[in-house]
Amino acid sequence: MFRMVTNDRIIFLMEQTSKMENLFLAGKLIIAMPAMSDPRFKRSVVCICAHNEDGAIGIIINKIIESLSFSKIINQLKLKKNMTKNDHKNHIYFGGPVETERGFILHSADYSSENSTSINTQISMTASTEILQALIDGNGPNKSIIALGYAGWGPGQLDTEIQSNAWLSVQSDPELIFSDKTSDKWDMALEKIGVDPALLSTEFGRA
Repeated sequence: MFRMVTNDRIIFLMEQTSKMENLFLAGKLIIAMPAMSDPRFKRSVVCICAHNEDGAIGIIINKIIESLSFSKIINQLKLKKNMTKNDHKNHIYFGGPVETERGFILHSADYSSENSTSINTQISMTASTEILQALIDGNGPNKSIIALGYAGWGPGQLDTEIQSNAWLSVQSDPELIFSDKTSDKWDMALEKIGVDPALLSTEFGRA
């Protein structure tokens, strides 16, 4: 069952991150190295929504759930359809392996509601049926990604993985995040930092 309610841990991490001057990697992208052993994160690009001493959460932005569509979610949640809108063009993304029935929308900051949380000046996250209805009606954000599940790390876990060369980090780029070229996002993210994927080591800990 598709749900659009954030849990207490997500809310806590987002609130704590927003209060901190040093936002760690919040708002940035991390790119999985070729040797990533977890198939759920293979060649993944993750938008980090919150990152502080208590842990981190993020949304994978380049893995589409082929078996699910926006129309199916609309029907499941019994939202009012607007047949004049091309809602069938909206893909549903695998946001991560945690709480895979919970829905999240990463979106441009031109849309805001009481359920929205700012990640940076350009990107926000909302988890409510209200934003889905807004997307249907054509009143939603200009750019968005609808995802099921999220990626979560405990205290210090993401920092350790980055130090072990499991991930590379890159500045946030809304054009990349919301690009229609989903299968190219991993290569596009590496290109932003001048890295040739063919030259990357397939073993952690090597340059």
